[in-house]
Amino acid sequence: MINKEHPLPITKQCNILNLCRSGIYYKPIPLSDKDKELMRMIDEIHLEEPHLGARSIKSILIRKGCKVGRIHIRTLMRKMGIKAIYKKPPSS
Repeated sequence: MINKEHPLPITKQCNILNLCRSGIYYKPIPLSDKDKELMRMIDEIHLEEPHLGARSIKSILIRKGCKVGRIHIRTLMRKMGIKAIYKKPPSS
């Protein structure tokens, strides 16, 4: 697709392909081992108690001795595709 050694500048190559130039230079950061372990713990808690959200999961993790913030838990839950299951309001 984009060839950095090509004589045509990267800007022109991106314009031809309708791509954003910043996306060409982006390198994703791999998950740390700490985050992988945290995701495993969140998954275990979610399997046992699927109705719990990020706040409740945070309090359980703190009781287990893991110091972590609610926002970080919420971010990892979004990456994993986990949401709290709750009863929807009546529609009639």
